[in-house]
Amino acid sequence: MQTHRRTDARTHRAIADQFGTQGELWASSVGEARASAPDATGGGTARFDYFLSEPDTTNNRMALRSAIAALDLVAARGAADIRFVTDSNYIVLGMTEWVGAWRARGWRRKGGAIENLDLWQGLAERAAGRRIAWQWVRGHAGHAKNEYANDLATRAAAEQTATDGLVPSLFAAWLEAERARGRYSRYDPDEDFR
Repeated sequence: MQTHRRTDARTHRAIADQFGTQGELWASSVGEARASAPDATGGGTARFDYFLSEPDTTNNRMALRSAIAALDLVAARGAADIRFVTDSNYIVLGMTEWVGAWRARGWRRKGGAIENLDLWQGLAERAAGRRIAWQWVRGHAGHAKNEYANDLATRAAAEQTATDGLVPSLFAAWLEAERARGRYSRYDPDEDFR
């Protein structure tokens, strides 16, 4: 397997939405994720953002780091059921197909060493015992949450910034600005929680 090393800045941005004990995480392989989680009263959707960045890394490493951070952050808010939506097939296939086989072989692949083994083990450890549905979405295909996450990731990579944990999300303001441009007029960001 050929590794493509990036020398430019990479980041992962996350958006977390949580409602009750359901959590939703959106991630983009450009380097972001977004999470939604229940508010403290369970009466609505609380949205949060976070992002990580590194100056010399790969998209796959940042996808893994972001997934690890997302599970840590959303778990701290009490999410029991998590739907992790990402435009990274690397994450989805890894968690739904590869990790079980690697673990059964003592964390080895048939074709050699596992790239990013430390991160795969860390993600598998955090996912253990949780109900997580791993879902792929096509990136840059017009899905509002994925596009928002991508916009934030691109900015964070350029500025090499990071958050210290979850911060209040700016998704609602972003969505309103997009609607003013004629996009996402019928989009309901809370539809998945109904």
